[in-house]
Amino acid sequence: MEYDRARAYTDELWRDLTPDEVIWRPHQHSSAIGWHLGHQAHVAHFMVRNLTAAEPSPAPELDGLMDSANPETFRGSLPTVERLLQFRETVADRVHARLGAIASKQVGAPQQMAVVGWHLLAALVNHEYQHDQWIAEVRSEQLGHDLPDDPVAGTVRRIDGYLVLAPES
Repeated sequence: MEYDRARAYTDELWRDLTPDEVIWRPHQHSSAIGWHLGHQAHVAHFMVRNLTAAEPSPAPELDGLMDSANPETFRGSLPTVERLLQFRETVADRVHARLGAIASKQVGAPQQMAVVGWHLLAALVNHEYQHDQWIAEVRSEQLGHDLPDDPVAGTVRRIDGYLVLAPES
């Protein structure tokens, strides 16, 4: 539920933008909103596949581009908005499937995987919100669009200006 809430908030930040706004970069040392969208999904699947299940990337052609080790100056050739959306949805489906298998104990070492899965989920949610902050800054400060309200949940709060899954939750 928290992962879906974080992804829904991301959608509120970009779904009403034009494709040109999604791929626009304020300058060569910044990343477009579209890069952040792809990066969020790339990291989510990278973490799931490396921490819980060895499975191939759903988009090997995007792996290098969406990796934060790729310098910002090389983050300009983005796929279409439709491709980014497809990538995000595919990764979300895989996150749900893997965490569902962990929750239903259909994995080896189910108790250990439950601990890994809990921390993985918290990291995925917080990473989604981390990049939402940067998407929001471009959306509001550079493109002049209003921001949506913060997600309403007892488990999410702002720390240092970023939305996070509250540590006590």
